[in-house]
Amino acid sequence: MRQDILLQILEKIKQYHRIVLFRHIRNDGDCVGATKGLKGILQASFPEKEIYIADEDTPSEYLRFLGPDEDHVTDQMCEDALAIVLDTAGTDRISSKKFQLCKEIIKIDHHIDIAPYGTISWVEPEKASACEMVVDFYAAFKDQLKLTPEAARCLYTGMVTDTGRFRYSEVTGDTMRAAGILLDQGIDTQTLFANLYLDEFEALKFKAALYERMQISENGVAYLFVDREIQEKFHLTIEKASNCVSVMDSIRGSLCWLAFIETDENIRVRLRSRFMHINSLAEQYHGGGHACASGATVYSWDEARELVSKADQMMKQYKESNEGWL
Repeated sequence: MRQDILLQILEKIKQYHRIVLFRHIRNDGDCVGATKGLKGILQASFPEKEIYIADEDTPSEYLRFLGPDEDHVTDQMCEDALAIVLDTAGTDRISSKKFQLCKEIIKIDHHIDIAPYGTISWVEPEKASACEMVVDFYAAFKDQLKLTPEAARCLYTGMVTDTGRFRYSEVTGDTMRAAGILLDQGIDTQTLFANLYLDEFEALKFKAALYERMQISENGVAYLFVDREIQEKFHLTIEKASNCVSVMDSIRGSLCWLAFIETDENIRVRLRSRFMHINSLAEQYHGGGHACASGATVYSWDEARELVSKADQMMKQYKESNEGWL
């Protein structure tokens, strides 16, 4: 069944002269790595084809080292093109609405399939990243497809960032074997990790301030309110402020941690957990995502506190019903 879907995707790619790749809003390493990586594979494998990335979102600052997309995609270009949408569960989160103009749509995604779309839909929620799926696609047809070192670097970046450096529960032996395929291309991992994880001095001072502001609920939900005042004090972009969720990921007994980042329009929420699943909570607040890594949106600090309270009750029930958590 899976091989049949992969074959359908390959045959559809062969049918089209122009292919446009799409990704989700609020770019992350996986959606950028998957689109850039697949573009590199397709360009090397079918040099006669036109391959583009359509993205109307603000470029992700921490992924600048992968280079710009530099693709200008017009409405007319999409009209006779194949769309491939990567790492995007629902059409409402696709960053460029030009996908609607394309003749056919292929969906490649690893999120829970709550909003199916596409002429062909390849969804595997158990996969650790969309980049891993792109590597699987290449490996299935490596007699016909070519993997370049630059495509491998982009795909490896996506795998590293979406798995928390291969720490999350979705990581399997297949994940590591896919990573091995990419490493065989000669990726400079030292430079890659430096680009991803080195901090500016000001960012470290921000982290120190966050530890002072961090709170924890009765049953162990760690949470942070990052308002506009502290963002302005440390000259933070919304993207950098959102990364603060990671400072709470190592608290013993806290199985869920939440970061609330105030923007001009709303309050962005990043939800993370271990052992217990929190995607159902995110879905109650205009969001969703993976079982242990989701996003949501609230529209007041009172609503943010309500979300914390619900997370606290979820954790209480989980701890009472399960053993072996830390």
